[in-house]
Formats: sequence, C-alpha cells, structure tokens
Amino acid sequence: MNNFKELRQQMINDQLVARGIRDQTVLNALNAVPREAFIPADLVEFAYKDAPLSIEENQTISQPYIVALMTAALELQSDDRVLEVGTGSGYAAAVLGEICEQVYTIERHKVLADTAQAKLKELGYTDVQVRHGDGTLGWPENAPFNAIIVAAGGPEVPQTLKEQLAIGGRMVIPVGTSLKSQKLVRIQRISNNEYKTEELEDVRFVPLIGAAGWKEKSDGTSRARTLPELIGQSSESFTSIDNVNLDNLLERIGDSRVVLLGEASHGTAEFYDMRARITKELIEKKGFTIVTAEADWPDAAHINRYIQGQQQKSALQNKPFSRFPTWMWANQSMLEFTHWLHDYNNKTKSSEQKVGFYGLDLYSLYGSIDSVLDYLQKVDPKMVKTARERYGCLMPWSDEPSLYGGAVITQKHEGCETEVLKNLQDLLKKRLEYSAAHEEQFFDAEQNAKLIVDAERYYRTMYYAEDNSWNQRDQHMMKVLQAVLDFKGPKSKAVVWAHNSHIGDARATQMSARGELNIGQLARQKYGEKVYNIGFGTDHGTVAAASDWGGPMEIKQVQPSHIDSYEHIFHDVPTDNFLLPLRYPLNEHIRKKLLPERLERAIGVIYRPETERQSHYFYASLPAQFDEYIWFDKTRAVEALTKEREEGAFDTFPFGV
Repeated sequence: MNNFKELRQQMINDQLVARGIRDQTVLNALNAVPREAFIPADLVEFAYKDAPLSIEENQTISQPYIVALMTAALELQSDDRVLEVGTGSGYAAAVLGEICEQVYTIERHKVLADTAQAKLKELGYTDVQVRHGDGTLGWPENAPFNAIIVAAGGPEVPQTLKEQLAIGGRMVIPVGTSLKSQKLVRIQRISNNEYKTEELEDVRFVPLIGAAGWKEKSDGTSRARTLPELIGQSSESFTSIDNVNLDNLLERIGDSRVVLLGEASHGTAEFYDMRARITKELIEKKGFTIVTAEADWPDAAHINRYIQGQQQKSALQNKPFSRFPTWMWANQSMLEFTHWLHDYNNKTKSSEQKVGFYGLDLYSLYGSIDSVLDYLQKVDPKMVKTARERYGCLMPWSDEPSLYGGAVITQKHEGCETEVLKNLQDLLKKRLEYSAAHEEQFFDAEQNAKLIVDAERYYRTMYYAEDNSWNQRDQHMMKVLQAVLDFKGPKSKAVVWAHNSHIGDARATQMSARGELNIGQLARQKYGEKVYNIGFGTDHGTVAAASDWGGPMEIKQVQPSHIDSYEHIFHDVPTDNFLLPLRYPLNEHIRKKLLPERLERAIGVIYRPETERQSHYFYASLPAQFDEYIWFDKTRAVEALTKEREEGAFDTFPFGV
C-alpha cells in the first residue's frame, strides 16, 4: 500500500515549494487534503504525480502545482466567500474548504457534481456547497464573492462572473481564444466598472462551456465563439432609449470634464435621441452645464437665449437654422431636447447650474457679422460705422462665401484678413468697458468676432494645397470649446455633439495619413483621461440626407453594411441595441479583437448609396477612436421641422460632415 501521507509531503516540497509556492496557508491546505480520494481507482498510484489526471466525462483533475498556484493567487482569508467554477472531482473545492468557511462550487456535468458532493460530504467538508449548472453564469443569489476560481479555459472573462465579484475581490481564470493553450490571469475588481488584470503564466485547461464561455457542438465538443457573440456577451443591451439604464456608462465616464457624443450620420433620429438622453443624465447627475454642437454660433445663440428664458418661443420654431441643411438641427428630436433644457433651467435657481447651448462651427460668416454689428450698435454706436466698413470687404461674396478664396488666390481681390482682425482687436481692447454691463453678451460678441477671423482664413485657405481647411475648421471648434469652458470656470464640464468624423480620434483613421486632425484628437491631447468620447453606428434603416449639395432633403434607405466593415460585425451581434465599453482595460479582450483597421461608414448631409463604398467608407481602428460605441441595428430618419431650404448661402461647402 502506498504511503500517501509521505507522498503528499514530497509533493509539497518538490512540486510546490521548489517551484515558488510560498503561501503557508495554501501549502498546509494541500497537505491536508487526500488527493488520492478524488482519483479514479485505476489511477490512484499517480495521485501525487505533477500532472493532470483524467476523470469521468472527459474532464481532468488539475495537477497539484496549478491548484496551488491558482489558490495562492486568490490571497484568501478564512472569512472569504469563494466561488469555484468547474468542480470536477471536488479536489480543489476541498483545498478551498481547508482555508475558507464559505465555499460554493458549480459543475455542469451532473454525474461529476453528484460524485463530488458525496465525496466532500464523506470527507467532512460540509461547508462546501455543490451545484449542478452553468458555471459561467455564477451563483448570483450568493454573490458577491471575495474570490472566484475558474477551473476551465474560456475565450474571455465572463462578464457575469466579473459582476459577481465584490469590490476588492479577486478572480483567477484561464483565458485564450485557442482551445490548446490559455493565459492564467488574475483579475481584481477596483470599483463597479474598473478591474485590474495581470497575467500569471501559460496553462492548458479543458474548455469553459456555457452561456458565457465556449459553445458546445451537437457532438458534445466545443467551438470558438464568434466575435459578434463575444461582443454580445461583453456589451450592455437595451430595448429602447427611454428605458436604457445608463448608470454603468456614467460610472465609466467618471470625472471626465468633456464628453463627446458622435453620430454616424447627420440625419438619424436615434443618434439625436440617445445623445439627448445621455446629456440629460450628465446634467442632472454629474453637473454638466455646457452643451456644444456642430452648429453655427449665432444659430446656437438663439437656442441659448430660449433655454435661458430670454425669449418666449423656441428658437427652432423661429427657424434660425435657415441655411442648408436645415434638418441637421431643425428637427423634432432637437425641438424636444431644447424644451427639456428650457424647463430644466426654469426649475434651476442657481445661475451657475443653468445649462448653456453653444455652436462650435465656423460657417456663419455673415450671420456673425450681423451679430457683431448689432452688439456694437447697443454698446458703442460710434464703432458701428468703422466695423461695417471693414466687414464690407467681404460683402461681395455674401451669397457664396466659398468663392472668396478663389478671388484672393487669383489676385482678383487683396483679401480681408487685416480688416477683420482690426475689428477683433478693437473689440478686445474694450473688453473691460463692454463686458462691465453684461459679460455674457460681450462673450457672445467676442466669439462671433473670432469666428469671422477664422472663417475668413478658412475660405481663403480652402484653395491652397499646403493648407488644410478641415484642420482649420476643427481647430476652430476646439478653440470655441476651450473658450466656453474657460468662460464658465475651472469646474465647468461640457458635452460635445458632432459627427463621428469629428469626435473620434483622427489618429486612429485614414485622416491621420492625410495630415488631418479633429476635435476628438485635440480634446484628448488637451484633457487626456478627462475626455470620454462615444461613437454611434447603425446597419440599415432610413436617413434624412440630400443627393447633391444644396439639394432637397430626402428620406433615403441606408444600405446594409459592407461585409468588411465594423458595422457588419455589429449587425451580427445577437442583440439589436447595445453599449460597448472600449476604454482600456475594460473589455480588453474585445478591444484587441477590434483593433485591426476595418472599414467604417460615415454619412453626412449627402448620401449616395450608389457609390457608398467610395463615398462613405474609410479605414479606421474603432477602439482607438472611441472610448465607447453605441449601436442601433436599425434606425430611422429625423423628422425635419421644415422640408424646404430657405434662401441662403451654401456656407458649409464642401463638407458634408
């Protein structure tokens, strides 16, 4: 008869201590548990060999070293509540039972669960509770757990198990996309949505099969979960914008000062409605007081006056957005949102807590000129004549400002840079005098005057190959955002509404190769981790867009996504609507799978389905662009407040986003 007691001690010395296991509590536990009792009779002589051994149902009992390594990595205390996934023979559960008073273990094979339960009871481990079931789903009624140990290899860490960890809790689990090998990782829960992950060593386990692991084939073997399935498992699904729970998203946003909310198209209702829902919660729960948008400053000022209670009717009903494309902001979704902002501010007593709405774009050249002149007429009528004469330099191109740059480059016109700069300089010289009476009104005039300078430069440099007018536009947006934040004070926080092309970090897209940047990149460079940017996407549905620049709005069918695109991957996710966290280290496994560049779709105010691949797709690395991605599989067009474009210049030429 084998002297198992001696063999156990030899195992401790030669297999565990010699390989670096130093936790005396763990060593004592393995020395106390008779491993031979959990081994099939025909293999009992190998009970203390440093190797895994076969048991029923094509499963294995892990080698002693791995059991010791995983247990030590949990850093257990006697009063810890522990969950084991994959009971197998029951051996590891017994080791855990030697250390902790509350041990729960789950096995998907009923015969193994029953056998282990009987053996544990026979050996006196009455505090170890055994369940037959899907271990990937955990044991929620007994959660949270201080420690979770998973004795099977999954394609990723099941979110269900992560959520059942207590704050400060540890999990040890083999992870890998190959069934042949995995990485043993230790995960510690830092907060509700923050986890610390570290790799321990290479291992090989039987597959973790279940709803949050590998799928089982009809023949009983397992297959790798597809990327859409993994995304479905790692994302947060919702049925409607009204009932989506955004608490986890707000936790991920944390103490960010700037939150950028994108859109894959300018004419999609769900993007506006979800941005409004998120913005409302940022205002109510996180103290955001600034909403900025890819809109013209003077038009946004109309909205701001309405929500501040300075005019009776909704600005959108007064049709301030009169140039092409009117539907981009004059739509039902925006109307409802501005009413909400108005009501919120009306209920808010503190002026510091009231929300402002501001436009970031630079196309309103002539609207801004009118605003500056109107302001000067009120505060300094003597200056109006001089300012009007200087701005008069630009008036020959009031119908089509895009032609101004052409006149300058062909030397048919000297240019107006000096004149518009003089007006700005004169305005700033009288800052103290003008702002004393009404600081907000001066700030508005100042931004309009700066916009005129930037717009003049923008239209002038559009025609120079060495200058990038896209960069001029987004640099202007960033300057306005900073100006508003500075004006509102160091504790102010802002939301930005703009197209994905503007808020997704340009360095992660084809734009970078062309030397282009955007507000998403600039914001990250300025505010670092205090920026959280969220992209939006869809597969199919309808969208409001024009076929040609300046053309009428049409309700167009959005083509199903290209097979090589991110959108095609998301379309195959089992749920239709979801939020997908992408910021490291959240969902790092998914993030790595999505990092390689793929096609990504962008629809502006123009949509040409017949040339969609050439006109509307570009290469990007989506997880590097965004901190989060919100998906609506099927979407609908915005409901425009007016269907016809009023007379006005094509100020936004040549860009559709």
